[in-house]
Amino acid sequence: MAHTPGTAIIPVATTPGAARRRRSGRPAAARVVLDEVSKLIIEQLQQDGRRSYASIGKAVGLSEAAVRQRVQRLIDGGVMQIVAVTDPMTLGFRRQTMIGIKCEGDLERVADHLAHMDEIDYVVITSGSFDLLVEVVCEDDDHLLEILSRVRGVPSVTSTETFVYLKLRKQTYSWGTR
Repeated sequence: MAHTPGTAIIPVATTPGAARRRRSGRPAAARVVLDEVSKLIIEQLQQDGRRSYASIGKAVGLSEAAVRQRVQRLIDGGVMQIVAVTDPMTLGFRRQTMIGIKCEGDLERVADHLAHMDEIDYVVITSGSFDLLVEVVCEDDDHLLEILSRVRGVPSVTSTETFVYLKLRKQTYSWGTR
């Protein structure tokens, strides 16, 4: 694809491992080069994900159609997603936890396996005391126990530690761009 002045360059990794990671719901970690206008669009959407393309266009100096095209390219390139973020506790889920996991062997394979579990909405490979951290939203303690049994049954998982969320005090996605 040729680069047109004023458009974002969004490279997508094409290695076999990268394709596997994209299937898990997250794009492969690749350095994405964004121009200032694309960064401003992202910042506008971080402030209000329902902001209209016309409103964003006025703020960044583009037409509504140009903003729509750039937003779609950013989504398709895995740079961002636009979602409704809820507080699970207000929707009837009674338990939200972070599970620290210690593993042996291929961490990416274990992370990919866990990423396919519907109840797990966050998987990160870490350094420090745990190899992986996963976030789980459950209906109740019995549901959490069932999920923990499934997590502990994953080959290479050697131990887990569960951190129960008592109250959500802050959750933002407004770190901007670089």
